[in-house]
Amino acid sequence: MCPKWRLTPVFYVTLLTDPANPVLVPELVENLRNAWGGGDAVWLSTGEAAEFAVLTRPDNVDAVWADLQKVGVDLVVLPAEGRRKAMLLADMDSTMIRQECIDELAAEAGVGDHVAGITARAMNGELDFEAALIERVGLLRGLDEAVIDHVLQTRITYMSGGYELVQTMKAAGAYAALVSGGFTAFTARVAAALGFDENRANTLIAEAGKLTGDVGWPILGREAKVTALEEITARLGISPRDVLAVGDGANDLGMLTIAGTGVALHAKPSVQAQCDVRINHGDLSALLFIQGYARSEFVT
Repeated sequence: MCPKWRLTPVFYVTLLTDPANPVLVPELVENLRNAWGGGDAVWLSTGEAAEFAVLTRPDNVDAVWADLQKVGVDLVVLPAEGRRKAMLLADMDSTMIRQECIDELAAEAGVGDHVAGITARAMNGELDFEAALIERVGLLRGLDEAVIDHVLQTRITYMSGGYELVQTMKAAGAYAALVSGGFTAFTARVAAALGFDENRANTLIAEAGKLTGDVGWPILGREAKVTALEEITARLGISPRDVLAVGDGANDLGMLTIAGTGVALHAKPSVQAQCDVRINHGDLSALLFIQGYARSEFVT
């Protein structure tokens, strides 16, 4: 081993890919390790994730990240100190689940395409989140409240790696909070299924078994997610630096930029442009790999 590796690593470089199509090969890892003067490569999962340590953050990380995206590989460089986090703060829609709940409700109401278009623009930061939510919920007026359970049972699927992410971090002593600009009727079910310690979201108002087209106030948007981060960390006696946050939309940017590690997961272009950690090929298990967990350590 090179004498310099008697020193404590300052950064870890993690390479990872889609677990359903593991295309990470030793040659790629070794080429980058040699180019950056890294320590020995450690495979966190064969064909899927590997890491090595470096003493300084390379100055061409963004260029290499862009090149690796073309071959289906994600690249993350994080400080070694405090890499494993004491809290997970996660968005729900298009993050812990694959769908946007309001779009699925709108599809049942016959206005799916219209609402989905508004959602896409709001999540990319093109529309005010609060105004867009009010407009979309208004289009659900008169929808049978029972449709919520129907959507949960027939339209909602979980993002792969989510259960392992929550359970593995909790087994290591971390706290897990689900904070969504969606609705409590969905976050309660998702949080219970995945093992989150708490959940926060907006409330759909219903009367006589029908949605009124109104949402409870105050609306949980970008600033409310930041408030959740601040309140929960204060309660736990930890710092925002101890938080791993993950999301995909413009309303997640506040918590992503404040958290110690903010991950843009399959995120909208405007969100990726403002985040250092971008995962486009891996699933939620990537959030364990970048903390140095091997797949053999995952709680499944």
